[in-house]
Amino acid sequence: MKTIFFREVKINTKQFLIWSLVVGGLGLACLLMYQSMQGDVQKMADMFSQMGAFSDAFGMSTLSIATVKGFFATEVGTVHGLGGGMFAAILAIGILSKEEEGHTGEFLYALPVSRKRVVASKGICVLVLLVAFTLITGLLYALGFVLLGEELPLGEFMTFLLCQLLMDVEIASICFAVSAFSGKNRMGLGIGLTLIFYLYDIIGRVVPALKDYLFVGPYSYANASEILAGKATPGAGLILAAVIAVGCGAWALIRYDRRDLAS
Repeated sequence: MKTIFFREVKINTKQFLIWSLVVGGLGLACLLMYQSMQGDVQKMADMFSQMGAFSDAFGMSTLSIATVKGFFATEVGTVHGLGGGMFAAILAIGILSKEEEGHTGEFLYALPVSRKRVVASKGICVLVLLVAFTLITGLLYALGFVLLGEELPLGEFMTFLLCQLLMDVEIASICFAVSAFSGKNRMGLGIGLTLIFYLYDIIGRVVPALKDYLFVGPYSYANASEILAGKATPGAGLILAAVIAVGCGAWALIRYDRRDLAS
């Protein structure tokens, strides 16, 4: 089990580092841009705050982008939310199916190790890499606050990162279950699901009839503007996320153990 885990970590290290440094680097760059744009940000904030539904969708009516905290929430929050979600989906949706698609399963499953252990090892690998992704990007964002000479809102910042991590785990668990069903890498489907979840959250914040059902989507409880504004995290969304993550992980374990794998 340890051998499979470390093998998967090694195989995915390059992808993990690229995504972590690109997403974290973009977030850091956005933060550093605030200093050069500071003179114009107030005008932009006044304009964006009066754009009604657009402001609600992107959190500009909750926090002013004229402040570092508001700028971080609207700009970096979007970059991290989309980047983290897509990385989680791409990582998880092919980690099981690649064995069947690449015919490496013929060797792997001839070893004295059960399928359940294989699935568990790969699932732990996904979880560990998502935690490491969150740590690296979080450190880069914190560096941005330090370079700007601004105080880091530690409590809200940590809540933001933890909620984003849970969101990534939820998306990854759904894609992990898809990977257990499919004999091919469905990367396009994984990215598509992430974008659908993100668009659902944006539309739900604009359309009154959908606001009560925002908790269904993983982006509902990871909204940077609401978290950094000190608003309470929606409990229904967190509970549903935990149920989906555990349920999809268990279903992947059971389904993959019973599947007839193509040679």
